[in-house]
Amino acid sequence: MINSLLGVVLVVVTVFCVPLALVEKQSIVNAANNRVDAEAVRVLGLVESRLAAGEPVTGEKFATQVTTGSFVTVDIPGQPLIAAGRPVDGPAITATEEGASGETVTVSQSREDVDHEIGNMLLLLGVVALLAVQAAVALAVWQSKRLARPLTELAETAERLGSGDPRPQGRRYGVPELDRIAEVLDTSAERIARMLTAERRLAADASHQLRTPLTALSMRLEEITALAEDPATVREEATIGLQQVERLTDVVQRLLTNQRDPNNPTAVSFPLDDVLRQQVEEWGPTLREGGRRLDLDGLRGTRVIGTPGTVAQVLATLIENSLMHGAGTITVRVRRSGTSVVTEVQDEGLGVPAELGNRVFERAVSGRNSTGIGLAVARDLAEADGGRLELLALHPPVFALFLSQSRSTD
Repeated sequence: MINSLLGVVLVVVTVFCVPLALVEKQSIVNAANNRVDAEAVRVLGLVESRLAAGEPVTGEKFATQVTTGSFVTVDIPGQPLIAAGRPVDGPAITATEEGASGETVTVSQSREDVDHEIGNMLLLLGVVALLAVQAAVALAVWQSKRLARPLTELAETAERLGSGDPRPQGRRYGVPELDRIAEVLDTSAERIARMLTAERRLAADASHQLRTPLTALSMRLEEITALAEDPATVREEATIGLQQVERLTDVVQRLLTNQRDPNNPTAVSFPLDDVLRQQVEEWGPTLREGGRRLDLDGLRGTRVIGTPGTVAQVLATLIENSLMHGAGTITVRVRRSGTSVVTEVQDEGLGVPAELGNRVFERAVSGRNSTGIGLAVARDLAEADGGRLELLALHPPVFALFLSQSRSTD
């Protein structure tokens, strides 16, 4: 840009200054010639007026009429050549005029003043041209920096995006093309940030949600190993293990489905008792080892609308939360509330601290130094399945899963 702008300015200065210098030089020379011609005409008039009056054209009075710097000669027929002024040394500008009586006046002036004036004119044009070039260089440097800085910052932004830093800059530069690029990069940064957040969230949710099925599956395999001599027990435990695998597959599928399309409906009508029995079977051994138990209370034979795997995962999260942070007997109670079926999970522990309240459903919020992901994921799963998860009481803690009641009787 500097070279281009400088080249344009040099061309313009050359095209402009060279003709201007030639015209000005010719104008100065013409002005000097006109001055000498005027001086010759003036002296000729003096000579003719003296001759008409019968006065002599010699003497000091005539010499005083000659302009300083001019050398004048007067040639009158029948008289000696008359000269006034100082002869010119070097190049001179000369003008000759003839009178009616045959007299001839010649005026000469030195070209030194003319050459000096031409030199001053050329010097002035040179200074102007130099200032124009310097101004062009300064403008080019400023403009190049004005464009180079945004380009450098945009390149750094692109580099950061490629390095996994999707923070948008939000900078604009007043240049439409550069602002458009910056806007596209900021939009891409926001999109990449959302994608990375979703991927991290999926990884965290998957690791947390898969932990419970894997733990249960591991327990079933241990039961099979311990009871390898009893084929009937092995068959029963293997069947439960296969159910755990199916549940694990359903959890993975559900997480991926929610990741791709959170609004994808998968709810069906199913008996809630099947899910409750499944939870009793899965958590029974663990609770017995800890000296605790799981009781079922309330309605039986109800059908709800939802996804069995999702409902099981939500209830498993609530039971696991009671197992880790609560105490005593865990009670799972089913009741109706309007058109909804409410499944409550309650234990006999200290409950939820008052300062947390419903914030227990926020990610990274925990009252027992845990990950703070389980309840947040459980609420997301419940809402994605058309239900909702609420904290009804702090002491004792009562978590409630609200599901739509099915009117189907099959």
